[in-house]
Amino acid sequence: DRSGAYIVRQAAKSIVAAGLARRCLVQVSYAIGVPEPLSIFVDSYGTGSIPDKEILEIIKEHFDFRPGMITINLDLKRGGNGRFQKTAAYGHFGRDDPDFTWETVKPLKWEKAQA
Repeated sequence: DRSGAYIVRQAAKSIVAAGLARRCLVQVSYAIGVPEPLSIFVDSYGTGSIPDKEILEIIKEHFDFRPGMITINLDLKRGGNGRFQKTAAYGHFGRDDPDFTWETVKPLKWEKAQA
């Protein structure tokens, strides 16, 4: 589903922007009729400043992966279908457009481990 792709894009961009990793892959899987995701997977390709397991916990704390909440948090119903017509040319990702709310980096707060 497109909304799942949007929220994992925002999560991965936010992890990189927070300096937790130089690269980040976030995957989510769902079952029909179940609002909570079956699984969430994170891979920083070895570029993480903390272990992937901790990055996953930070993502779970800051992002709600339930489809209804994705729609609300990314304001996907705003503007009707007009905003999505823009995605027909040049795609959904990597564009600086205020309608593409999933491209906005979300500030992350977390407890840094004591050295």
